[in-house]
Amino acid sequence: MKRILKLILIGVFLTVSLLPITTQAAESEYGHGLDMNKQYLGPAGVQLQGDLRKLWIDHVTWTRAYAVSALAGLEDQKQVLVRLLKNQQDIGNAIKPYYGEAAGNKLAELLREHILIAGKIVEVLKAGNQADVDKYNKDWYKNADDIAAFLSKANPHWSNKELQAMFYKHLQLLTDDLTARVKKDYDAEIVAFDKGEEHMIKFADTLTEGIIKQFPERFK
Repeated sequence: MKRILKLILIGVFLTVSLLPITTQAAESEYGHGLDMNKQYLGPAGVQLQGDLRKLWIDHVTWTRAYAVSALAGLEDQKQVLVRLLKNQQDIGNAIKPYYGEAAGNKLAELLREHILIAGKIVEVLKAGNQADVDKYNKDWYKNADDIAAFLSKANPHWSNKELQAMFYKHLQLLTDDLTARVKKDYDAEIVAFDKGEEHMIKFADTLTEGIIKQFPERFK
């Protein structure tokens, strides 16, 4: 009996000791991350978190799928692009319950621009035209500024500076992915994709956290 009690106490001690490590690991470099140990989201919050994570994972997944198709000149390029552009409208639709029809469509429009610029970058990368890559990169980052500004105006809990930094990192990771693909450095491409997916999960959680803070009565 004493031995069993001792084992239970050791287990409790280890669990408590490890909690700070788990919490710290769950937080992103931006100080976010909806850790269920720290904040109970409730059913509506959990649903929102899952929905936004799925949408932004789809964003990076279908962006990569389009890049692979376009760079290789595959026959499915048109269909993949249609699916990718649908994802941008889906993301816009996801914020409509909170910010209205016009705001949702505006976000979708900005994200479509983000994708269309990415498509141009894919084409000039394929052609080896670095001058045009630099030109479209400027447009890409300007679009990121527009997305961050638009979102931060909609929600006081979404920092323009933070969203801008997060979207810039998204662009950098996409660039790393595309560059590795062009160079046929497939190991590096996989690393970049995994980092990009993880990053956009954090981005989705940042959006979720802001919505819950702005509309707490809808998540009780």
